[in-house]
Amino acid sequence: MTDDRLPSPYVRRFSSPDEEIDLEDLHSKVITIGGIKVSYDTQLPGWRWRTHVQPVVGTDWCEAHHVGVILSGQMRWHLRDGTEFSAGPMDIVDVPPGHDAWVVGDEPFIRLSWGGVEGRLSPRDLERVLATVLFIDVVDSTSLAASRGDRAWKQLVADYHRRTREIVERFRGTEVDAVGDGFFFVFDSPARAVRCAEALVQAVRHLGIEIRAGAHTGEVETVENKAGGLAVVIGARIGGLASASEILVSGTVRDLTAGSGLRLEPAGEHELKGVPDRWLLYRVVPSSPGSEE
Repeated sequence: MTDDRLPSPYVRRFSSPDEEIDLEDLHSKVITIGGIKVSYDTQLPGWRWRTHVQPVVGTDWCEAHHVGVILSGQMRWHLRDGTEFSAGPMDIVDVPPGHDAWVVGDEPFIRLSWGGVEGRLSPRDLERVLATVLFIDVVDSTSLAASRGDRAWKQLVADYHRRTREIVERFRGTEVDAVGDGFFFVFDSPARAVRCAEALVQAVRHLGIEIRAGAHTGEVETVENKAGGLAVVIGARIGGLASASEILVSGTVRDLTAGSGLRLEPAGEHELKGVPDRWLLYRVVPSSPGSEE
């Protein structure tokens, strides 16, 4: 019989954890007992570290060291050195830092882990702010680079980067990341983010290129000065759906910019990879460039 009078240093229950960690399709209850951190981790079917956690922590691989026993479900791991292996119920695993992992099959994966989930996922380490994310990239950049040659393309990209940063600074955006011809910006105003995207579409045409853009407003999580979270994933997916010189935005942006003078039209429902449900997106109807909110 369990004695409820036993002091908590000797008996702890996951019904009263020290902390709980919630990310998309991942829930962990964490207890520290005997100087050891123990977590009860549940990952739902479809969960993958690279899809659901990497945007939050910002590292190339999961750098946590996982030791634990699997209670139910199946998980597969891919290590940095190329090794892959799977494990299931009643298997004990010792997974080194530097790996990707995903749930296999339709059953939730449940595991008891010693050492807890990676500390960088603790809510105490996350700063969540409401912001608008904007993603842009050059359309058909590969064919453009091939047709212009390396030297001319490098100069064009340099001009594109310079002009883009000038405009984003004017609209008070913050550059988070730049990879090749793609940019990721954060704004404190959805209307300003869209106006900036309009200005960028117009400006780069003078360079002989076209860009696509996607924007979404939501809670952005920052860890060690890197922005991540589901809102960032949604913004990136929306940007990837846009066509040449097109700006697509989420329904959240549409709602928050009501009365701003922006003209938006429905662009249909879309599935966003790694994001639950279907999303109704909106297309920005071109307006006169140069307006600022």
